[in-house]
This record gives sequence, C-alpha cells and structure tokens, in this order.
Amino acid sequence: MYTAICAVALLALIGLLVDGYGRVRAVEQADALATEAARAGSQAVDPAQAVPGRQVVVDPQAARAAAQAYLRAHGASATVTVSSGGRQLSVSVHTAYAAKFLPLELAVSGHGHASLVRGVAVEEGS
Repeated sequence: MYTAICAVALLALIGLLVDGYGRVRAVEQADALATEAARAGSQAVDPAQAVPGRQVVVDPQAARAAAQAYLRAHGASATVTVSSGGRQLSVSVHTAYAAKFLPLELAVSGHGHASLVRGVAVEEGS
C-alpha cells in the first residue's frame, strides 16, 4: 500500500514538472515569436521619410501587415502596436499550452518590442 501511494505521488510530481517545464518553454517560444514579428514589422521603413533623410520611422500599416504576415506564417495571431511616432513596435502573442499529464490548456502570452534607431555607434537625433 505504501509503495502504491508513493508511486502515485511520484507520478503526480513528475507530471507537474513536465507540464511546468512545457509551459515555460511555450512562454519562451511566444516571446521569441513576438520579438521576431516586431523585427519583421520594423523592416517596413517609410521611404517617403527615410530617403530624403528626414527621419527613420515605419509606415504603420505596412509594419502591422508585415508583423501579422510573419505571425500567420508561424500559425499565430497577435496584437501589433506602433507607437512613438513610428519608432516603436510592440507585439503581444496569446496562445495556449496543452498540458501533457493534466487535462488542462494553460494560457501563454509572449511580448516583443523593436525600436528604430539611426546611427552607427551612437543614436542620432531625428
């Protein structure tokens, strides 16, 4: 009887460890996906501003579209926000992790940011 109780407790502990680690990995993947989507969106620099040398900012619609396209290609959806006059992109990914031992689906969210800067060693003013 003692062995059976210990075995059940050990299996429960292993299940919690496996599902806890799986959720942590899912959060890391969501963060990485959000960061890469923000980077993809930040590539949509507005040529009307950048070519004449006025300032380096993104075209908000093109940046959102690029980030969303990256996310769709990886089977995810997210909220993409462009702020600071087109110099900051924020991406929030929301997904779920299906637990292996427990019949649960755990919520997972990841966040990524990209900032446009101009300059080689020191950021130049716009």
